Amino acid sequence: MNISRDTKIVQSLLKSMGVEEYEPCVINKFLEFWYRYVVDVLTDAQVYSEHASKSAIDIDDVKLAIQSQANFNFSQPPGREVLLELAQNCNKIPLPKPILGPGFPIPPDQDTLISPNHKFAIPSKRSVERMEETEDEEAIPDLNTSQN
Repeated sequence: MNISRDTKIVQSLLKSMGVEEYEPCVINKFLEFWYRYVVDVLTDAQVYSEHASKSAIDIDDVKLAIQSQANFNFSQPPGREVLLELAQNCNKIPLPKPILGPGFPIPPDQDTLISPNHKFAIPSKRSVERMEETEDEEAIPDLNTSQN
């Protein structure tokens, strides 16, 4: 079985990270990501090189393209301080007071996720009778029409 050099590299990377078992499609997905990333970086580097009126791509163009890819395609999670500040701002808003009574205390309907968000249209007796009459009229054939 012929294995490409790139496949061997991916397998050795997975092994070095302690991954012993994986689906065969993992290697294909990783190679696809790898190729797409390299093509995007080289395409961006070529655009930067042309913009700078250079005859060929140099290392600075590639570094700038890599930095651009990292900034726009890979996002870092917010820092701990930012998350703590967001949590403090969220926790400043008090929870609604539950309605006291028998059973479990639950918040009002407008504060729950299970509150009804629709209304049923219950037809009146008259409209039900009219609907039944029209259905009966449609079911009875008209005898006044001439039959050939």
